[in-house]
This record gives sequence, C-alpha cells and structure tokens, in this order.
Amino acid sequence: MTAEPGVRVGQDSDASVIERSWDEPEAFAELFDRHADAVHRYAARRLGAEAAEDVMAETFTTAFRLRFRYDTALAGARPWLFGIATNLIGRHRRAEARRLKALGRLPSSAPGDQAEEMLADRVAARVSAQAVGRELARALARLPARHRDVLLLVAWADLNYEEAARALGVPVGTVRSRLHRARSKVREALGGFDPTTLREESDDE
Repeated sequence: MTAEPGVRVGQDSDASVIERSWDEPEAFAELFDRHADAVHRYAARRLGAEAAEDVMAETFTTAFRLRFRYDTALAGARPWLFGIATNLIGRHRRAEARRLKALGRLPSSAPGDQAEEMLADRVAARVSAQAVGRELARALARLPARHRDVLLLVAWADLNYEEAARALGVPVGTVRSRLHRARSKVREALGGFDPTTLREESDDE
C-alpha cells in the first residue's frame, strides 16, 4: 500500500483530517504538518524564499477558512492546497516574471545555486544545471501564466494531470492542451530538451 505524498501508511487520509477539523479546529494542524514543506518549496521555486513564506502561510489560512467546503470524497488534499497556492502566486505575477528574467540573465560563472534550483534534482544530475537553468528560466518567463501554472504544477508540485485539473478547476483536456503547448515552447527554447518531463519518464520506467 502506497500513501500519498506527506501521508504515512496507516495515517488517516487528508479528507478525514479535514472532516475532523470541522468539530476540532486544532486537528487542521496535521494537514499543515503533512504538506507545508511541499507548498513552501513550490512557492519558493516560483517566487523566492521570502515570498514563499507568505504564500505558504496564506495557503493554509485560506484552506482552514474554506475547510467546510472540501469534498471529503477526495482523500488527498494536495491538489486543493496547490490550487490555493497557485491562485495566491497569481497575485505575484510581476514578481515571478522579474525572478525568472533575473535567473535568465545569470552569467555561467555565477556562484551559488540560484539557477540550479530552477531544475529538478534529476536534471541537475544529467545536464549543466546553470546553463539549462538560465534557458529554462527564460522559457518559463515567456509562457502565458495559465500555461506556466499547469507546467509547474506537474513538474514541480508532482501533480498528475487529473490532480492539476482539480487544482486549477479546469477539465483534464485543458490541462493536457496547456501542458503540450508549454512543453513545446520549452523544448524549442532548449533545443529539443525538456527537463520538465524527466520525472514522468522516470515514473514510466
């Protein structure tokens, strides 16, 4: 039996925790403990560490306020939480665009791992992280926001197509269409290489 990310085998489902929090508000803290780090990492990749703290905090504040609306037939709350986070990130579009453009201008000799964080660990192990990181940042900056949201929910938040559709409140077909267009642009910018597909290729092996 495989538990969802953030949930250990034998633990109550996210839906059970949320339902319990209807009468015991303090129980909601368990959902935070399970998923806060993942939400923070996703927001940090998109906006930087400082803004990520605010996005993470507001994501769970919003989720707590809306917990009575949660569909408890859906055991895992990750798509719901990442959907809230993505909506909040949407308020920082200019900040995200500035961040991506700044990463895209980093010289190849730049110290630190700012460019490297733009890539998944697998990519960093297989390609020159700084070189591809700059090009990937530029490609992401040029994507329409709705396409970038889909691409990064799949590539960075590890959601599948159905979960990304739930997160964004759109049909699965729309997710597939936007993802296809986004990846076409990324491949074009990176000379045919698309680092955002590596996780899925690994999952298929």
